[in-house]
Amino acid sequence: MQAYERIVIAGQEDGQRLDSRVLEERVQQAVAHGYLDIEVQAHGQHGIGGRLWPAADRQVRLYVTGAVGQRLGAMGFANTTIEVEGSASDDVGWLNAGAHIVIRGDATNGVGNAMAQGRILVRGDIGARGMTMTKHNPKYDPPELWVLGGVGDYFAEFMGGGVAVICGLGSRYRENILGQRPCVGMVGGRIFLRGQARGFSQADARLAVITDSDWDWLCSHMDDFLKAIGREDLSAILTADRDQWQLLTALEPHAKQEYPRRSMAQFREEVWDRELGDGGLLGDLTRIDRGPIEIVATGDLRRYVPRWNNGYYLPPCQAGCPAGIPVQRRWELIRDGRLEEACDLALAYNPLPATVCGYLCPQPCMQHCTREDGGLTPVDVGLLGRASLAARAPAPQAVSGSRIAVIGAGPAGLSVAWQLWLAGHTPVVYDRAHRLGGKIASAIPDSRIPPEILKAELDRIAGRVDIRELEHDLTEKDFSRLVEEHDMVVIAVGAQTPRMPPIEGIERATSALEFLKATKEGSATVGEHVVIIGAGNVGCDVASEAARLGASEITLIDIQAPAAFGREREEALRGGATFLWPVSARALTEAGVELADGRSLAAETVVIAIGDQPDLSFLPEGIATARGYIRVDENGRTTWPEVYAIGDSVRPGLLTDAIGAGRRAARDIDARLLGRDQTCELRPMIDKSRVKLEYYDPGIRELATLAECGGQCVSCGGCRDCGLCEVLCPQQAIRRQALEGEDYAYVVDEGRCIGCGFCAGGCPCGIWELLENEALE
Repeated sequence: MQAYERIVIAGQEDGQRLDSRVLEERVQQAVAHGYLDIEVQAHGQHGIGGRLWPAADRQVRLYVTGAVGQRLGAMGFANTTIEVEGSASDDVGWLNAGAHIVIRGDATNGVGNAMAQGRILVRGDIGARGMTMTKHNPKYDPPELWVLGGVGDYFAEFMGGGVAVICGLGSRYRENILGQRPCVGMVGGRIFLRGQARGFSQADARLAVITDSDWDWLCSHMDDFLKAIGREDLSAILTADRDQWQLLTALEPHAKQEYPRRSMAQFREEVWDRELGDGGLLGDLTRIDRGPIEIVATGDLRRYVPRWNNGYYLPPCQAGCPAGIPVQRRWELIRDGRLEEACDLALAYNPLPATVCGYLCPQPCMQHCTREDGGLTPVDVGLLGRASLAARAPAPQAVSGSRIAVIGAGPAGLSVAWQLWLAGHTPVVYDRAHRLGGKIASAIPDSRIPPEILKAELDRIAGRVDIRELEHDLTEKDFSRLVEEHDMVVIAVGAQTPRMPPIEGIERATSALEFLKATKEGSATVGEHVVIIGAGNVGCDVASEAARLGASEITLIDIQAPAAFGREREEALRGGATFLWPVSARALTEAGVELADGRSLAAETVVIAIGDQPDLSFLPEGIATARGYIRVDENGRTTWPEVYAIGDSVRPGLLTDAIGAGRRAARDIDARLLGRDQTCELRPMIDKSRVKLEYYDPGIRELATLAECGGQCVSCGGCRDCGLCEVLCPQQAIRRQALEGEDYAYVVDEGRCIGCGFCAGGCPCGIWELLENEALE
């Protein structure tokens, strides 16, 4: 089959007319199989030629003969051309999104109804309500309707955009080629017309001067129209005299003020009572009350009540951040031009915002971003993280006099120490290493985080928190002394003991932790072939460093689908690494790695990257453990009331998991030391379906600056003060109320509100919520 071959699809089979659904399925199947030239022999079927999505990257032509039903080309796509050798029924090009439709006859009612893109070309007349409710996205060409004859009543009703050309040749409407009451409610677009046109809505449209550019456009497109409908002979007639043409355009909003609308009181007096009152249509027949009936309740009788729930729900980005950083609030500050405040805010939650948010975190906040669910580019938190290097530390609370020992200077230990310092306590951090940062400083490659960035943030912590280097590994006696000398103790020793699987020849391998530490020190070497057992993110760090050191063949193996993701996996693949799974190693030999399935992988260097375990040899018996980790509650408390444990000593996790655990533990310690109940933030996450992504341009793919990101943040659950709810409310029941300082609120007048839900339906950020009226229960 060649794609350019014509296929004929009959609308009748065995003497029976096919259902419209069946015919549409056969057209869709033909396109899916590559046919680009299709003849449809119609027998009144509806919806022919619409929604040919599988052909989005190809040009498809449909030639339709026979009796054409309703909605020809409805929701047509930009790659579709439809030609009808005859007339067509109602709603040709309904909701057209780009299809090119040619009717070589008449078309009935609703031609181009709600059309947004594409062209409809008609050789005859069309019926009523053509070109109604059209629209025009300025990013694309406007929709076009060309009619050789005239149009029926209510043409261009509520027209919002596009171009119509009414030639007035051979029309049955020769007395008035625009029909009765055209252009009612017209707010946009243009109508070129040739012939008699009376009675258009002067409250909505006006006659405009046809400029040189208008005339050039009309003439240049006229030949294409006439060629498509087979009437090239009319070109000279239609373009000979510019004075025969007129142009209708929508009135500008300020001009419409000259045509005031009737008030409801005027309408009742001038229309309602005149028709239905004494002497009117019904007034002489009955004396029943003909006054308006209140069918929509306000106040306590409303079925639903709108609530302005600004800030009530957690935005998905913040809910997805293990450290609980208010990401959305920071973008709001960026929108307000308060960059310094946006950066400073991070230090209230994370002592290493540039290091973690800017470089090392896989950014679950971005993975939870509502924009991504709608196919939009999520805002780049990495930009904001890197800008936070210049953040200023908040002032701590008054000194409390309480001392807390923190064992471990990794991300978890530094996080809890920082939060305790902010709360006014005195944390003392003990660590065996010569430098702060734990694995961030000792094992994460410099290619992932510039050393000067990490040093600057560690120096900021060291300048405020007491750091003490242990002279030897911690013993149980040392631990008991720390418990006695401090009000509380926090264990944050991390996981520094590599797991080495019990396979033959394991002594030939090195651990990922040892290998990465050696690369940081500049002492690591690799052979030409490297095998990494364990395909997580740490294994990918090993692979990237092995590539940098000159390895030509790097293989990561795992017994399950690789757990690696994000930048670590991308960097490993960029370095030439390959993944092999599901496989397991049986033995390590001089030649390499023998797999359990009998295959062998050549390797001069083998690295084990299946995780690390904490060294808990210093713990007394009273502190419970499980499977090599310390048991804790949701706040990090161990089975000893004055001892907490956080980070990888409790469970493996992300850097932000460790930082978030430190913040929760510090909050609990602070509450206990001050003798008050801990107040936890337990806000539910907003339902993403309440956020309206339709207000944002899907064409924006690259957000390169903080200002662009701030502007494109959809502000889930946080009011952007756009005032749209005020505009949408049909009862004018919502108003903005200024509060103290820069604060504000949108409030509802219950005496006006009818609970229609327009505010909730139109709110871009999902602030308004429509609730059942409890007063009715």
